[in-house]
Amino acid sequence: MPILGEGEAMDGVTVIDHPLVQHKLTIMRKKETSTAGFRRLLREISTLLCYEVTRDLELTIERIETPLEEMDSPILEGKKLVFASILRAGNGLLEGMLELVPSARVSHIGVYRDHETLQPVEYYFKAPENLSERLIIVVDPMLATGNSSIAAIDKLKERGARNIRFLCLLAAPEGIRNFQGAHPGRADLHRLDRQPPERKRLYHAGPRRRRRPHVRHQIASLFLNQTMKKRDGAGFSGGFFA
Repeated sequence: MPILGEGEAMDGVTVIDHPLVQHKLTIMRKKETSTAGFRRLLREISTLLCYEVTRDLELTIERIETPLEEMDSPILEGKKLVFASILRAGNGLLEGMLELVPSARVSHIGVYRDHETLQPVEYYFKAPENLSERLIIVVDPMLATGNSSIAAIDKLKERGARNIRFLCLLAAPEGIRNFQGAHPGRADLHRLDRQPPERKRLYHAGPRRRRRPHVRHQIASLFLNQTMKKRDGAGFSGGFFA
């Protein structure tokens, strides 16, 4: 399926075109959609995307006892999944995915894009041990230039990660090319935005704010601190793109 241009396709890129995802994204794009509605729709979409990106997970058979009898039944094989959120916007997808797979480990990677240079700046990284033995699904709602996602995956690979997928909701063709050039592999997305990122900004998938970007940093910091307090006592661990 050519998704980037006439006759041009990218190996490993999967476009998730489920009707419900398309419908909910249309509502998210409407200017009259409230902040609360935007967040709710993003959480619902993330659950649908998670279903698609995990449909080929490996299974093994386990002997269990039901109220009636013993039986052989399928369960997920190997160590628990890792959902790696690229801060800050990745947390918007993370919530819905954890509702579907609550046992998944979580990673946070702090990378933001400098709006002048368009280059990534790293400020935080936390991930679980044994990354080489886990499937890591990196999440970020939008892939514009791809620089932040590339930097986040670089950090994961430095820690030994080998089996990585990237999940996003929207992507620009330039971002797909840059990402696949740096990290060839599997990428799943819902929609390609054909306009270059410098000419059209995608929605910030977090609190929907427009003329007060500093507020987004304060909100993200508060959210991260609360998340760490909740998870540190229970084996808080780290997170990756589809």
